[in-house]
Amino acid sequence: MILPRAYAITDRRRTGLSHAEQVRRLAAGGIRLIQLREKELSPRAFYDDAREAAAIARTLGVTLIINDRVDIALAVGADGVHLGQDDLPPEKARILLGPNRLIGFSTHSLAQALAADTLPVDYIAIGPVFATRTKENPDPVVGVETVRTVRAHIRKPLVAIGGITLETAPQVLAAGANAVAVIADLLSAPDITARARQYVETLAALP
Repeated sequence: MILPRAYAITDRRRTGLSHAEQVRRLAAGGIRLIQLREKELSPRAFYDDAREAAAIARTLGVTLIINDRVDIALAVGADGVHLGQDDLPPEKARILLGPNRLIGFSTHSLAQALAADTLPVDYIAIGPVFATRTKENPDPVVGVETVRTVRAHIRKPLVAIGGITLETAPQVLAAGANAVAVIADLLSAPDITARARQYVETLAALP
C-alpha cells in the first residue's frame, strides 16, 4: 500500500462542521486519505453523516477510513477502518471486511508495533509522537526516535500521529514514517482547504 504523505482525520467538535463538509474542504485542498473520527454522535447520526461523506469521497477520489466502527464502514461503503488497541481485533475485522478494504491499527510502543506487523492490517500507526490536544486521555508521548526505531523493525507502512504540525512533519517523515496523520493543525486553520493545500504541497516537495 502506498500512502499519501498527508493523512487527515476529521473532528466535528473542533470545526463545528459535519464530517461530510470536512471531507469536502479537505479534498478541495488535495488531501486524498481521510479518516472519520467520531466519539459523540449516536450510531444513526454518525451513519447518516458518514454516508454523505462516503458519497463525496467517492466523487472526489478520496480514500475514506472510518475510525473504530466496522459496521458503519460496511454500511456506507467506506474504503476501510482504523482500529485501536481496545477495538475489534484486526483478525475479526478482516473476516468482516474481506481482503480488499483497508485496515489501519494504532500502536503506542515498539512492542505493539512488532505485534501489529504480524496482523492482517494494511498500515500501522505509531503515536502520539508529540503532545496532543485531541484526546482526553492520550497515551504517553513516544517521540520522533520511536518512529525511527519502529520503522527499522517493521515491514508494513507506518503512519505517525499525535501533535504533528506542518513544521514538525518533515522530521517525522525523515524518521521513516510513510505518512503523517493530522487533526488540530489542519482543522484549526481559518481556511481548512488552504491549510490542506499547504500540507499537500509542502510534503510533496520533501525528498
